[in-house]
Amino acid sequence: LNILVDTGSSNFAVAGVPDPDVTSYFNTELSSTYKSQGIDVTVKYSQGSWTGVLGTDVITIPKGIYGSYTINIATILESENFFLPGVKWHGILGLAYDALAKPSSSVETFFDSLVRQAKIPNIFSLQMCGAGLPVSGSGTNGGSLVLGGIEPSLYKGDIWYTPVKEEWYYQVEILKLEVGGQNLELDCTEYNADKAIVDSGTTLLRLPQKVFSAVVQAIARTSLVQEFSSGFWTGSQLACWDKTERPWSLFPKLSIYLRDENSSRSFRISILPQLYIQPILGIGENLQCYRFGISSSTNALVIGATVMEGFYVIFDRAQRRVGFAVSPCAEVDGSPVSEIEGPFTTADVASNCVSSVSFHEPVLWIASYALMSLCGIILLVLIILLLIPPRCQHRYTDNDVVNDESSLVRHRWK
Repeated sequence: LNILVDTGSSNFAVAGVPDPDVTSYFNTELSSTYKSQGIDVTVKYSQGSWTGVLGTDVITIPKGIYGSYTINIATILESENFFLPGVKWHGILGLAYDALAKPSSSVETFFDSLVRQAKIPNIFSLQMCGAGLPVSGSGTNGGSLVLGGIEPSLYKGDIWYTPVKEEWYYQVEILKLEVGGQNLELDCTEYNADKAIVDSGTTLLRLPQKVFSAVVQAIARTSLVQEFSSGFWTGSQLACWDKTERPWSLFPKLSIYLRDENSSRSFRISILPQLYIQPILGIGENLQCYRFGISSSTNALVIGATVMEGFYVIFDRAQRRVGFAVSPCAEVDGSPVSEIEGPFTTADVASNCVSSVSFHEPVLWIASYALMSLCGIILLVLIILLLIPPRCQHRYTDNDVVNDESSLVRHRWK
């Protein structure tokens, strides 16, 4: 089975029944070591969801970590927009912290099980390759997942580390963004609204709406392309050039500043246009079409595959930090398409760009129950008031009626 490596979720799950969009599935009845726990589990992602049953089975790692290990595995019985037509994967390996595990954080994650049973260091690293290759069609997207350490042959230069701010997603702190070397000049809290995470399971670089708008304006302003359809920026349209052209030279480089382990310093990871102006499909013999590899988000800045393909990324859970180094496979036509530079001073940035309020799901549940209780009390009071005979009636004048619908209209727009 091909498994999607996802640092933005925490369940290990594979197709457990036939599905029109998967070529293979795990038939638990043919496994002598599988044990069902009889616990239903549902996981929702930013796109798609699945429902299945938790169980355990025995795995072996084909290289480097010898022995057999018992891990939790969910078999997917139903899904919606999860397995998609043409995808070549049959499941997902969630590598985030147990705080995100479903149905509760008591479900030990795949990697936690491996660390505990195999006694490997609590660190893994990921090299995602495929920069500049068409997402569909020819070209092989390779890469490496290293469990328990760092592989020196997978990176060049130094590793730069940024602290994990909170152990649920791999939440980091972003200090500023630059387009073509020009600072966006936004308040640094905008980049971390309401969190900034490193997520291999997200395809694009996703930016909070305000940041996204500023980035699009800056790219449009500094690019050599005079007119661009708004549909290109929103992802609804492709832009096509003659196959002999290399449109990347028309666009600026994008830099993300991360706080260093030494909080008075920062470093920047930069991606060249080859990573965010992405070839999608060819039309006829002459045209190559591209998509914009950046999108807007309502609840997070997500460093997804668009950025991660430029780097070897180290998830050092033992020291609560995420490391970045330039990846040797991040080259197009023999030229590097990613850079790391530093250190820079953080004197011009706030000492903390991350909101101190943390909205973890357990807290949200508590808040939900509290609000439901409050609504119940208010409803009870209203019912009592309705049952009490009215002593007087108030005649509404024109001044009492709110005619202005502008706020309603405004909130209908997405």
